[in-house]
Amino acid sequence: MPLPEIVEKVEVPDGVEVSIAPPAKIRVKGKLGELEQDLTHMGIKLELDGKDVVIRFRGKGRVAKSMMGTAKSMIRNMIIGVTKGFTYKLKIIASHFPMNVKVQGDTIIIENFIGERWPRYAKIVGPKTKVIVKGEDVIVTGIDRQAVGQTAANLELATKIKQKDLRKFLDGIYIYEKKIGIEE
Repeated sequence: MPLPEIVEKVEVPDGVEVSIAPPAKIRVKGKLGELEQDLTHMGIKLELDGKDVVIRFRGKGRVAKSMMGTAKSMIRNMIIGVTKGFTYKLKIIASHFPMNVKVQGDTIIIENFIGERWPRYAKIVGPKTKVIVKGEDVIVTGIDRQAVGQTAANLELATKIKQKDLRKFLDGIYIYEKKIGIEE
């Protein structure tokens, strides 16, 4: 007996152009740019039905539902990204030593973190991700939600303190706001 097929639809708004290459490669184009993603590893099939993207998956139970939810949210995030974009804001907190943060190419350099002599580095993921340092704020913007989120996570991880009392050493760079829309 074959597994049942689950079918879900994602609506494509006006001003967004979607093209699909079978079985599950999707390209979304909007006013802010273009995103492309290969979802073949998920075992889903994508089709275009007028203004909707149809997602098909053979399976049942929790795994099938979670796979469909993941695929739908990835496609929705691509559509939101090319129309509005994403912004993550991080705060530089330095109570012991003043920290220096600067952007150089596709790397963020953190100097004088808790008095260390050598700099720490965080990678900027994706070519369309921008990082701006304004005083105590670091603003990460872009159209790809995964790249923006990973860049912010790289910054947090680069300033993670190990082998010290975390109640006393709160220094670091922390995410405090996630928004839809590109902000400068």
